[in-house]
Parts: sequence; C-alpha cells; structure tokens
Amino acid sequence: MPLKDPAAVAAIVSILRRVHGDDIARALLADGVRLAALIDAAFSLPISNSDAVRMIARALESGDFRFTPDIGPLWHVRYIYENRRASMRVVDMEMLTPDRAFASTDISLRLLV
Repeated sequence: MPLKDPAAVAAIVSILRRVHGDDIARALLADGVRLAALIDAAFSLPISNSDAVRMIARALESGDFRFTPDIGPLWHVRYIYENRRASMRVVDMEMLTPDRAFASTDISLRLLV
C-alpha cells in the first residue's frame, strides 16, 4: 500500500528512531505507539515546539496511520497549551469526535503498510 504522505511518515519515523533507536521505533510503528509517547518523543528533540506539533498533526491527518480505538471519520485535534498567561507552547493534544474527547494516552497509532 503506497503512503499518502511519505514526508509526514518519514518525520514520525525519524522522531521515533532518534529517541528510541531503530529496532524499538520499528516495533512501535508496527505494533502501535501511544500518541502521548509520540508527543513526548517529539518534544524531547532539539526542534521548536511548533515544528514538533506540525509534524505530529500532519501525520495524524495523513491517513497513513490507523487509530486505536477506531475514532471514526469525523475528528479534529485540540491543542492543550502550557498553563501560563499568553503561552502558545503546546504541551499535549486531544482528539475530539462528535461523541467524545480522546486524551493522547487513549489513542494508539499504527503505521498502515
């Protein structure tokens, strides 16, 4: 199955490989990685917060990852910001559906290949 957004997938693979190494990154992509773990990994790298957020959001929207639990076709990402006055630093993400909100700890992503 060809990737819909190879650059978005490559960014996620790179994040996981840099933080966890090649073998663990491969296992996480095949078996499923919690969105919270991906966010933590991205925020631990020496890249800007906004670049990390953009990479994750692009991958979520790419259609190249299966979500567990199945959240259905209608969803969007809500960004959770640092609890400081006028802060624009994202610290977490939630996925919202018409029925409920899923915390980043509730969602797993598995690469569709």
